Amino acid sequence: MPNTLEIALKNDSDSSNIHAYITGIAIQHGGQRCLVKADGHGLYFPQNPPSIGSPLTEDCAIPLGSPGNTISVTIPQIAGGRIWIVEGKLTFLLNPGPALVEPSVLNPSDPNANVNFGFCEFTLNDAQLYANISYVDFVPQIPIAITLQENSGESQHVSGMAPDGLDRLADGLRQQAKKDGRPWDKLIVNRDGRNLRILNATHGGAVGASFDGYYEPHIEEVWKKYSSGSCMRIDTQAGPGTLEGKVNHKGELVIGGEAFSKPNSADVLGCNSGPFTTGPNPTRNAIIPRLAAAFHRSCLLATENHPSDPRTFYCCDPTNHYARLVHEVNIDKKGYAFAYDDVQPEGGDDQSGKVNGGDPVLFTVAVGGNHASDRNPSIPPIPPHRQPSQQQQQKYDRPPPPPPEGGYREEQQQHEGFRSKMKGLAGKFLH
Repeated sequence: MPNTLEIALKNDSDSSNIHAYITGIAIQHGGQRCLVKADGHGLYFPQNPPSIGSPLTEDCAIPLGSPGNTISVTIPQIAGGRIWIVEGKLTFLLNPGPALVEPSVLNPSDPNANVNFGFCEFTLNDAQLYANISYVDFVPQIPIAITLQENSGESQHVSGMAPDGLDRLADGLRQQAKKDGRPWDKLIVNRDGRNLRILNATHGGAVGASFDGYYEPHIEEVWKKYSSGSCMRIDTQAGPGTLEGKVNHKGELVIGGEAFSKPNSADVLGCNSGPFTTGPNPTRNAIIPRLAAAFHRSCLLATENHPSDPRTFYCCDPTNHYARLVHEVNIDKKGYAFAYDDVQPEGGDDQSGKVNGGDPVLFTVAVGGNHASDRNPSIPPIPPHRQPSQQQQQKYDRPPPPPPEGGYREEQQQHEGFRSKMKGLAGKFLH
């Protein structure tokens, strides 16, 4: 596994005012919070500031140049990393600690609230590069696609959205709101006459879109089904194997000896509270992602075996129409629409829009979506000094990582999203 990795940042938009920022935890530098410098190669380590909300002492915006241009940057091993993409520039602040205050889409007073930005997320460590396009918090107006090239010569690609993807998603949510009377349309954030971003229903409270009580009718039907003879089977895809579950006389859903109380809508949407709270029990922690995903996708009535086939996802109401439509508007139907969107049956097609490999040579992030529908996206060649030798030309057979543990990392200002799932991975390399 290399100590560094080259990243190609490609401007696939129509704008010459696109910048990138790369943030994360520098594994080989004592776990310090860092940003990649504007030259794309050095690291900037924020120092303890004199007061809350202090500016960075260095501008770390990496310009992508004119449409069609590609910038090469180099990163060290980084945990909990994000590649932020923005039309214009972003404002990062520092609090004493130092603690990096990252852009927030939930705080209307945040200096980036009206800025068009998005991000993809990654961790590069001794085991592998793991990266994904995240829609766990919101869908940005600016599309992002990712491609991983490995030393074996193989590549993995996630297409993201076309330039009109956000508008298509907004149209779908407006139609759904008219159909069921729920505030899906309120999740759409509009600025200056255009759709700027769309929040996940998990964050509906930030824009007055309440989904309280939304999943409860479905939850009652699930409890009824599994208390009247039906048997749920959860493949933990781990040591405990496949476990059976039924509702007992106490009204608890018992799976492999682990008792789960009824979740509520907030539990289902967030996947990290109530019965879905992880803890020290590895068996329970293996059940939770599969059970939470099945509730989220509303497929517990359609089949008893989980994880189930994607054809069973979002097929009945109530369900998460944000997640359903996110998959519909992505070119290859992939993308992290909720915290456990990486749950899939053995041998099933990945839903989550992730790439991972143990010997990466180039990670490409294409911004703008102009060529998102190309079957063979134009990506830079592997750098000559990283071409695989004959001895290295073998398929990497390390299994992908298990779903990381949930839980939110907070600094002086909470930042949400898939970063919380990567917290467990980051911690593994910092302790």
